[in-house]
Amino acid sequence: MNKYKDSHVHTNISHDGISTIDEYLQAASKRNVDEITFTEHYDDYTGLQTNLKTLDVKKYMEEYLKHKNDKVLKTNFGLEIGLQPDIKKQVSGIVKSYPLDFVIGSSHITCKKDMATDKSFFEGLTRKEAYLRYFREVLENVKIYKEEFDVYGHLDYVVRYGGYDSKKIEYNEFKEILDSILSELIKKDKGIEINTSGFRYGLSSAHPNIDIIKRYIELGGKIITIGSDAHKVEHLAENFDKVYEFLEYLNVHEIAVFHNRKPEFIKILK
Repeated sequence: MNKYKDSHVHTNISHDGISTIDEYLQAASKRNVDEITFTEHYDDYTGLQTNLKTLDVKKYMEEYLKHKNDKVLKTNFGLEIGLQPDIKKQVSGIVKSYPLDFVIGSSHITCKKDMATDKSFFEGLTRKEAYLRYFREVLENVKIYKEEFDVYGHLDYVVRYGGYDSKKIEYNEFKEILDSILSELIKKDKGIEINTSGFRYGLSSAHPNIDIIKRYIELGGKIITIGSDAHKVEHLAENFDKVYEFLEYLNVHEIAVFHNRKPEFIKILK
């Protein structure tokens, strides 16, 4: 049986996290997890009307090292960085300054709107227009950034928000922009994340959905990580069994786990 390696976990160090590092360490064995990569949120809120503050990475690292205990569980030091086209210098500085194992690049703040809290991102836009707006900025980020991230997180994140009746990204509907994003990621040796929080958000699939994952593989993509996007211990490795099932369906036999910013490929056991 596979032991799970959860590559996307938030603690109470993140603004929206609940459980502590120690609580995850203690819960891991019961949830069949033998490795956790902590990926606290780093988003730049400059110019946004919000009470949220950008993560102090130095304090996060100090807290992580204080509780790190490889005798209890293998852990890795990571970040989930909210990429924006105009903050590359800032992001590069952060990534170069700390001994990170893994960096997820994500799009939370898009067109200077935090989609989770600022619904004006969607105002006056049809579903297709809003999703294209999001994907265009994702593509811009993928072109601008290179050394600053390892995989792109929850690639179809936009479907959580906007309140549209149809939330699923149909690959054929967005084929051109999705192929551009995936091809650019592959060209730069970047991976994609399978993020199981989609099930928690009632989407009936992980992020991104299976059609996008399948296309990444068809185009030659080889780096796939799995993360729960946990914010409390009850989310840790949640629905990983479903992910392993559809990876088997896609004939994928290994996943990646990052150490010192390099992927290690782990065989999926049957």
